[in-house]
Amino acid sequence: MARIKYYYDTETCKYERVRTRTSDVILNGLGIGSMTVCMAVGLLILYSTYFESPKELLLKNEVREMEFYYASLGKDVQTLSTILENIEYRDDNIYRVVLGAEPIEKSVRHAGVGGVERYMDIKQKDFSHEDLVVELHEKVDRLRRKLYIESKSQDEVVVLAEQKEKQSASIPAIQPISNKQLVALASGFGWRTHPIYKVKKLHQGIDFAASIGTPIYATADGVIADAKVQFSGYGKSVEIDHGFGYRTRYAHMHGFVVHNGQRVKRGDLIGYVGNTGLSTAPHLHYEVLLKGTQVDPVHYFYNDLSPAEYEKILELASIENQSLGM
Repeated sequence: MARIKYYYDTETCKYERVRTRTSDVILNGLGIGSMTVCMAVGLLILYSTYFESPKELLLKNEVREMEFYYASLGKDVQTLSTILENIEYRDDNIYRVVLGAEPIEKSVRHAGVGGVERYMDIKQKDFSHEDLVVELHEKVDRLRRKLYIESKSQDEVVVLAEQKEKQSASIPAIQPISNKQLVALASGFGWRTHPIYKVKKLHQGIDFAASIGTPIYATADGVIADAKVQFSGYGKSVEIDHGFGYRTRYAHMHGFVVHNGQRVKRGDLIGYVGNTGLSTAPHLHYEVLLKGTQVDPVHYFYNDLSPAEYEKILELASIENQSLGM
């Protein structure tokens, strides 16, 4: 039950009952309500200022996790970039040097990956970490392009290596007959006395003295270009095309066991020592031609000789004696 309030009226000298008007009640209610709302808002502002809501805490944790993963991805990209740089260095300074190829231009390896519009779709989203995301995208795109270029370079290196291996096998590099004691070399390359004309003539090969029937071997991989029989000159002879500008000629043979167009490998038997054509004794006349010009074969005996043996055979080839044939 509501309490009745009175007040003392000085004019009537009586206690009069306090009459509460509806407007006063409404005003008092509004005042109390306004004060309550103000206090609630103030408390809410105070709470939000010094305390975080569960949702804010969850979002902040998510942001921290995202920043951690972005940083981790950035480190992984940097590690991969360092590994790729090491591969690029070996490619340019080891593989290509060994294979005789030019290194890839730095301007090609470090070319851009696109214009300023490339990442506009990310920048237009307007979120707080857009710079971090764009930077990571740029690093990944740059790494992707460098990997593509290096992949193409490795393909080229493989082709170059295969060609180098083929070229190495195509260079005359052994003696055409077994000459372990280094006594078979009878006459070297250069000006020598002709055995028939008895005048100085340019001897365009090397003569190996050996008995008839001594095996003759191909000195490099190649294709039999010319296996023929003459009654003068080279007599029975074989010419091998090794590619890369190299040819070898084997003359005054007793016979050959190959035919035109046949492929041979270094060390394959191609025929036997003889005394055919313009020859004064059983021997093999051996020539090396580079781009159509005869060169000194003694410089191509490096595969089956030690340094000391090579020095000895150089000394024997330099003796200006009489050749055994043309």
